Amino acid sequence: MHSNDDFIHINLNTHNIDRYYHRTSILRAIEKNLDCFKGKLLDTGCGKMPYRNYILENTKISEYVGLDIETAKTYDDYIKPDVTWNGKKMPFDDNSFDCILATEVLEHVPKPDIFLSEVFRVLKKGAPFFFTTPFLWPLHEPPYDEYRYTPFSMKRILTAHGFSDINVEALGGWNASLGQMIGLWVRRSPMRAYQRRILKMIAFPILKYLYKNDDPKPDFFQGPMITGISGIAYKH
Repeated sequence: MHSNDDFIHINLNTHNIDRYYHRTSILRAIEKNLDCFKGKLLDTGCGKMPYRNYILENTKISEYVGLDIETAKTYDDYIKPDVTWNGKKMPFDDNSFDCILATEVLEHVPKPDIFLSEVFRVLKKGAPFFFTTPFLWPLHEPPYDEYRYTPFSMKRILTAHGFSDINVEALGGWNASLGQMIGLWVRRSPMRAYQRRILKMIAFPILKYLYKNDDPKPDFFQGPMITGISGIAYKH
């Protein structure tokens, strides 16, 4: 069974300073919206389904369905999606799900209009669509990294596909953005091993300070730097 320690039980240390804030902010967004998860849930672009057990243990979800495309990157040989689709039409009837989840998926969707139209179609009336997507993050899973969304573009595209009561929030503000970039630079940029060891030790207390003093709810109209966005929208 897949361990959720890298997604659920996360403690900041010098080995995870590149991904710590990214993952803890997603988990906080899920925690904040746990009351929205009930009945039959569809996890789109599910990958490893890292939040499956956590959601099942802390919500009224009765059935958890993982969906991914047929050509998705293989994460683990022993973790497979429950259902695959061809990227054109999800193999479900209209109004099949009580809630839909898409964590770190939208940036990988080459045709978001098709994806969101299908999400809307298979979602029941009055049901929520919860999502997260990065803004400040390296190119990943090449060549399947397609987009970065602003809060404004996300609201517009969701509205255009019939969603309403849309709430979009930042996953992190100025301090978190700086901390995340420092962590990514120290852990992932090309440098000598001894330099990396030294910089990790220097960066660690700085990151602790930045994350502790971040404002995770900046005013989008003041032009803040953000790490990513989370949101929830409803089919009415």
